[in-house]
Amino acid sequence: MTSEYLLRSLLMLILALFYANASNWLYLAKLSAMGSISEEETCEKLKGLIQKQVQICKRNVEVMDAVRRGAQLAIDECQFQFRNRRWNCSTMDTLPIFGKVVSQAGTREAAFVYAISSASVALAVTQACSSGELEKCGCDRNVHGVSPEGFQWSGCSDNIAYGVAFSQSFVDVRERSKGSSSSRALMNLHNNEAGRKAILNNMLVECKCHGVSGSCEVKTCWRAMPPFRKVGNVIKEKFDGATEVEQRKIGTTKVLVPKNSQFKPHTEEDLVYLDSSPDFCDRDAKSGVLGTAGRYCNKTSKAIDGCELMCCGRGFQSEEVEVVDRCSCKFHWCCYVKCKQCHKKVEMHSCR
Repeated sequence: MTSEYLLRSLLMLILALFYANASNWLYLAKLSAMGSISEEETCEKLKGLIQKQVQICKRNVEVMDAVRRGAQLAIDECQFQFRNRRWNCSTMDTLPIFGKVVSQAGTREAAFVYAISSASVALAVTQACSSGELEKCGCDRNVHGVSPEGFQWSGCSDNIAYGVAFSQSFVDVRERSKGSSSSRALMNLHNNEAGRKAILNNMLVECKCHGVSGSCEVKTCWRAMPPFRKVGNVIKEKFDGATEVEQRKIGTTKVLVPKNSQFKPHTEEDLVYLDSSPDFCDRDAKSGVLGTAGRYCNKTSKAIDGCELMCCGRGFQSEEVEVVDRCSCKFHWCCYVKCKQCHKKVEMHSCR
């Protein structure tokens, strides 16, 4: 075994350990509300933060509860988007919260997690600005005057610029602090920005009419963030079309380019990944992969949620279970809907 091989192996181990905690700030989602944080020293006790994030926490203690809500929002949306796939964005109670499949491997799944989490922080902090929860920011007062379409900009436009700036400083800090020229750091930074672009590129214009009997003689409008489900849908589409990349040096700059030269270059909105994903079929506790044994599947579907693909060819078992649904719903004046509870038996299928 050559000294060069040993040196390369040691370097790989160091990089793996370095990135093992890269997204561990998402562990904040496991905590209860942090609105009571009042002392800077409390930031030192928050599990999952690196030192530079602790410093940001100390300077922005009042923002940290929004960050916690953003972490929970990211996990919830990830689990919704992947609910019918072999990897269903399952989390663990220990660090790293998503396991090595996200923290150490530069997979498509890691790309999605980084994108959705950076977007969720931007959105949660922006919401906190608009609601008056934070003294440091408020509505976006740069949106004013009359638009080219003739309506009056007014109301409380979401201060997405502040939310994006905070997300960049808090979420990106690990990759920017050191190792920012490594392939994985470049991948993480790119996907973080792609997540924020999913909000910026889908901002809404909401309006209110003023006039006699709603005649809309005057219309005031403001900019609003899209629903986070829309953001999740956009990022999930980018996941499905993610580009496999590799690092190359162009001049003095290290950049990520498509591994297959026949593919067109990715844009700022696209997700990129470095490593192929495992099949997620079998349980691997060390990597945080739960496997698909026991997962429910769709017997009639030929897609990834179908029993054939979800169960990885191991087969499935069926059972009749009783479910309770709302039925015979009637509208009562005024103004509520009353339903009965109906019991019915359905056939459920789960992977062996």
